[in-house]
Amino acid sequence: MAEKQQRNGQHNDRFNDHKSRPQRRKNNEHKERDVKVTQNSDRNDDSSTDFIIGRHPVEAALASDQQINKVFIQEGLRADAIRNIESLATGRHLVMSTVPKKKLDFMTNGQNHQGVVLAIPPFAYASVDDLFARAEQAQEAPFFLILDSIEDPHNLGSILRTADAAGVHGVIIPKRRAVGLTSVVAKTSTGAIEHVPVARVTNLVATVKELKDRGLWIFGTDMKGKDFRQWDATGPTALVIGNEGKGISALLKKTVDEMLTIPMVGHVQSLNASVAASLLIYAGFNSRHPL
Repeated sequence: MAEKQQRNGQHNDRFNDHKSRPQRRKNNEHKERDVKVTQNSDRNDDSSTDFIIGRHPVEAALASDQQINKVFIQEGLRADAIRNIESLATGRHLVMSTVPKKKLDFMTNGQNHQGVVLAIPPFAYASVDDLFARAEQAQEAPFFLILDSIEDPHNLGSILRTADAAGVHGVIIPKRRAVGLTSVVAKTSTGAIEHVPVARVTNLVATVKELKDRGLWIFGTDMKGKDFRQWDATGPTALVIGNEGKGISALLKKTVDEMLTIPMVGHVQSLNASVAASLLIYAGFNSRHPL
């Protein structure tokens, strides 16, 4: 009891209204820096051209500061279907090229490009400092996602879409044995990839320890844990979502402060990773933005 009372006194003055959960004392060696959020801190290892496909992702990219090399538009499309895309591209003085559908099919490996493709440099990554800076600029306690070896680009894209909708300040993924930012991720995110910074790190365990030093509480997902409906996500928080099949790795699980579980009463006792992430993200949103 004495230890709990002592930890309850470790509130940062900035977030002293979050009294329902203790906050870690920030390590002086890792003070949050008031820097501009960028997504240029780390680059993909692949230096080849990547693509953004689909009308909504293309519009979001054109409306952002995303670097774009060229705009490809399928010949024969009705003008009203792509009027906004052409207007945005013209406003940015981008090169537009009208090409046959089969060329777009080839460029996108047969994906549903909806007649529009952007050629872009490889997707850029943020740094962990960028994520803290974004929370600082919003004057909010950090709320991060840590994705432990998510392999399906559709899952990552869906998670980014939910993260953007719920005001998550950033996502952290590992450099190895996990999907990175790709055209499939961009299309599935329907533009959210332009708004949610993603940091790619070498070692998730070391990164979690750094986050703890900087004041965050870490929550994971497991079959055995606290009911997620009782989760208090106020204050600096990071949520770990595990791999689609294996869940959270054993070493990373040891660093988690508390496990959360999603109760299920049906016959299928598991959820898709992006669905589980969405439920938990909005549970966090609910406690951080109560009615």
